[in-house]
This record gives sequence, C-alpha cells and structure tokens, in this order.
Amino acid sequence: LEDKAVPCGPINHIGQAFDDPQVQSRGLRVEQERYPGAQPPAGEHVNRVVTTASPMRLSDTPPTLRHAPPALGQHTEQVLREQLGVDAQRLAALRAKGVV
Repeated sequence: LEDKAVPCGPINHIGQAFDDPQVQSRGLRVEQERYPGAQPPAGEHVNRVVTTASPMRLSDTPPTLRHAPPALGQHTEQVLREQLGVDAQRLAALRAKGVV
C-alpha cells in the first residue's frame, strides 16, 4: 500500500502496542482497580486490569479515568434488579438454573 500512497502501518497485538516507544512516552498504558477497596469475587483472579488512557492531552480539562471497565457479568444482578425490576426470588431461580 505504501507504493500507492495509502496510509498504512503494522497491526500489533496488545503487547506490541504497549511496548511501542510512542505509547510508553505518552503514558497510554494504565492499570486500574476493577473492585476499588474490595476483594474480587470468587472466580476472579485479579483486581487490576490494564486499560488504555485517553490519547487527548488537554491542559485545562485533562480527561480522567474514574472506573475500570466492568468484568463480564459484574453488574448483571444490579441491572436486573434496578432496571428490570426482577425480585430476589426470581434472581435466585435464575441463579439456580445457571442463567445468571
């Protein structure tokens, strides 16, 4: 593609991307706690997750990462209760069937 003047570049896996000098220089690799101030639930191996910082650098209003991305299913029961009105009995039945 380069000989046709089409912008292109290598496709890196995440480890290669984080090893890139530009990424390291800009501090784009960030570790965050998934469960701040708490132990991870049973089955979760780690409480820290590697994420990517915002590439934007604004001097007056720098972007901040407030929360790590949730683990798969981390908020399922909360959403079922608070957003869909599923009661405790129904949640227990769903849990017993392996749905939740």
